Amino acid sequence: MDSLNRPNIETDGERTTGRKRLILVLNIGSSSLKFGVYRITFDQVQRLMSGEAQALGTPASTFNAIDAHQQPLVGHPMPMLTTEHALHEIERLLEQLRLGPLDGIGHRIVHGGPALRQPCVINQQVLEQLQQVTDFAPLHLPLALSVIDETIRHFAQVAQVVCFDTGFHAQMPAVAHVLALPKQLFRQGIQRYGFHGLSCESIVRRFGSRLPERLIIAHLGNGASITAVRAGQSVDTSMGLTPSGGMIMSTRSGDLDPGVLIYLIRQKGLDAAAVEELVDRQSGLLGISGLSADMRTLKIASPTQADARLAIEMFCYSAYKQIAAMIAVLGGIDALVFTGGIGENDAQVRAQICEGLAWTGLSLDSALNQLGSDLISTSESICAVRVFASQEDEEIARHTWQLIT
Repeated sequence: MDSLNRPNIETDGERTTGRKRLILVLNIGSSSLKFGVYRITFDQVQRLMSGEAQALGTPASTFNAIDAHQQPLVGHPMPMLTTEHALHEIERLLEQLRLGPLDGIGHRIVHGGPALRQPCVINQQVLEQLQQVTDFAPLHLPLALSVIDETIRHFAQVAQVVCFDTGFHAQMPAVAHVLALPKQLFRQGIQRYGFHGLSCESIVRRFGSRLPERLIIAHLGNGASITAVRAGQSVDTSMGLTPSGGMIMSTRSGDLDPGVLIYLIRQKGLDAAAVEELVDRQSGLLGISGLSADMRTLKIASPTQADARLAIEMFCYSAYKQIAAMIAVLGGIDALVFTGGIGENDAQVRAQICEGLAWTGLSLDSALNQLGSDLISTSESICAVRVFASQEDEEIARHTWQLIT
């Protein structure tokens, strides 16, 4: 826990003076840019502002921001909004709120390949290494690199840090991270990396000194993964070489028989780009239902549309199947945490997943589950079942503070 919770570099002066740092966190998605501004001291993280630029580069793009009290600062359409324009808007809000100059900027990076796992200050060598591993996460890394490039130009004098979603899983045992492929491929970096690591790290931090020995984290959102944590360390996780593996997701297939891909290439004439488009953007909930990748839309349609019902059932089945596998890995379970957009907000999905695990002795309190309480299990349950908000951005802010201090 200490290695996760504490800066590696600290001085008596920093602790006693409580020097405050202003950190901007940027989290780029496929068509959106989320941001947060944090004031950080040695023992406190305070969010001052957060927001999102959505539907970037389209006529429907918008820019929204709220202050520390959840009050709106801005929220309106900004057609054809670019990341450069979004950075200008963030800078304008910093000046409007008189928050002072930035001390550091932290970026969430999905994949750093085999060499980059722990947070590091951005320099030319780091950028070159990231350029070399874009094929590990082609949906994410090119966009992230373009944002870093624009941010360096826009905030030229501000120290910048990259934080990797794979870092939390870097110490997984060989039995979990080595793939059953020829050894020379492992030496080339082809292994199980795991993702949603910053989210998992925030969940571990949330428990503090009450961290259970055997914890399973179900991060369920557009991307979804299940992670087994023993004494604060990741020991196995459902995603693999890329964020496409593991359980069914919104538009990603999750794990497939490799023969399916071979068949599509050999018999259907699909090339690599077409296979990537199929398994990453056309599959999952969208592919099963033929209707939508959004769980909320599927729930509305499910009473009358069988494929929408099947998509929900398969998602929940995929989740509790992976959770059961992680229970086997840990030799039992002390706590299950739901997080991510679906995990935090969808009581029906949580109930359906827990129903699939009732054989273990896990028991959900339906009233608490509907309320979305922190603790949603009964007193008779074999393990605690909790709902925690993922706080990835706060973890990035902490790591950035640590490296610039």
